[in-house]
Amino acid sequence: MAKAKRIYVCKECGAQTPQWAGRCSDCGAWNSLEEQLLTASTASAQATVSRHSGYAGEQKNEVLPLQAVTSEQAVRWTTGLTELDRVLGGGLVTGSVVLIGGDPGIGKSTLLLQAMASMAASSGLSPLYVSGEESLQQIRLRAERLQLEQSPVDLLAETHAEQMIATARQRQPQVMVIDSIQTVFTELLQSAPGTVAQVRESAAQLVRFAKSTGTTMILVGHVTKQGALAGPRVLEHMVDTVLYFEGDTSTRFRILRAVKNRFGAVNELGVFGMTELGLKEVSNPSAIFLSRGEKAVPGSVVTVVREGSRPLLVEVQALVDDSPLGNPRRVSVGLEQNRLAMLLAILHRHGGITCHDQDVFINVVGGVKLSETGADLAVLAAVLSSLRNKALPRDWVLFGEVGLTGEIRPVQGGEERVRDAGKHGFSHAVVAAANAPRKPISGIKVIAVQHLAEAIEALQNAWH
Repeated sequence: MAKAKRIYVCKECGAQTPQWAGRCSDCGAWNSLEEQLLTASTASAQATVSRHSGYAGEQKNEVLPLQAVTSEQAVRWTTGLTELDRVLGGGLVTGSVVLIGGDPGIGKSTLLLQAMASMAASSGLSPLYVSGEESLQQIRLRAERLQLEQSPVDLLAETHAEQMIATARQRQPQVMVIDSIQTVFTELLQSAPGTVAQVRESAAQLVRFAKSTGTTMILVGHVTKQGALAGPRVLEHMVDTVLYFEGDTSTRFRILRAVKNRFGAVNELGVFGMTELGLKEVSNPSAIFLSRGEKAVPGSVVTVVREGSRPLLVEVQALVDDSPLGNPRRVSVGLEQNRLAMLLAILHRHGGITCHDQDVFINVVGGVKLSETGADLAVLAAVLSSLRNKALPRDWVLFGEVGLTGEIRPVQGGEERVRDAGKHGFSHAVVAAANAPRKPISGIKVIAVQHLAEAIEALQNAWH
C-alpha cells in the first residue's frame, strides 16, 4: 500500500506546500493552510491532469494561420427567453461555459429550469440538469409549481465530477447545467467540497469536457457576503461568460447582468419579474422603473442610463433633512456612497449650495445599481429639489456627468437617450452641451448646459 504524503493546501488560493506556515507565501493569507493526505496514485493522476490538459481540452500541437481557422462549428442556440438571450449575446454557443451567480433564493435554479424546458420543447435538444443541492423530488416539485413537469429534461443528482463526466459522455447532452459548482468534488483531491482547490479542479475538469465535446455547460455559483462569487478568482477566468443575478428578494423584479462575455457585449442587462409561475420577461423595463404617482413630488428626478445596448429610464429619489448629529449621514442605495459625497462637495463649491448640516439619503427606484456617471446631474437635481422642497415637472429628464470643476460632461449615446425619453412622453431634457442633438427631436425640448450653475438656473426657471 502506497504511503500517504502530508501536504498543506491554502484554502484561499489553493497553493500547496510541504510544510506548515502561519502565512501563505502565495496569497499572503494568515492561518489558511490546511493539512491534507496525498497518496502516490492521487498525486500522479493530479500531475497528469494538470501537466497535459488545459482549460480548452485536448489541443493539437499545430500552427495554423488565422485565415485557415473557421468558426462554422460555433452555433448559437436560443434559450426561448429573450432577456436571457440578450445578456448572452444572442444565445448559448456550443462548447461554451457560462457561470451564473447570485444571492440565495434570487431565482437562479428557477431561471435555468425554465430555460432548459424551453430549449427542450422548442429546439428539440436534450438538456441534462445536474443537481448537487436538491433531490430529484425537490426539482419535480419546482417543475410542478412552474407547470413544467411534462418537459423533456433529464435530471441527475450527483456531486462527483468524474461520475458527471462519465454520465454525460454516455448520454451526450447538448446542454448541461451544474447546480452548483461549490457542491462538486473530484477524487483527485482529499479536501472537502467547496474549498478553493476542489472548486478550481472540479471546474477545470468540467470546462475541459465542455470544450473537447462541444457541450454547452452552465455552472451555478454561490456568492459571498460581499456579493462576489465564492471560490478562486481563476474560476471566472476559466469560463466564457459570467452572469450576476441581482435584485432584492422582497421585490418581484430581478436583474441579470453580464460582466464577462467572450461571445457578446458586456454590461448587458436583462429584466425579469418573479411570479407564481416563475420568472417572466420584462420587455419594457423603463415603464416599471417609472411607475410613479400622478402628482410631482420634491426629490424625485428621472434620468436615462445606458445598460449594454439599450437606454433605461430610472427614477432617482433624494431626501434632505436637518441632521441632529454632528456628523450628518450620507446614505445611498443604488449609488456609490463615495460618489455621493463627491457630488455634494461639487454642489457646494460650484453651485453655492451647502448640505453640511443636512442628512442626505439617495435611493434608485427598482433596485437598479447605477454604475455609470451619466446619473450625476440627476442626483444633484434630486438633492436640490428635496432641499428646496420644490418638485421638478414630471415631464423633465436629466442626464450628464458632473466634473470636479463643475462642468457638465457628455455621456455615451446622448442623442439615443433623448429619443428614448421622448418616446416615454418626456417634453424637456437637460443634457450636456456636447450631447445636444444636431437636429431638433420632435416632441422634446433639449436644454443644453455646460456648467453646474447653468443646470441650477434651468431648474429654478422650471420651478417658477
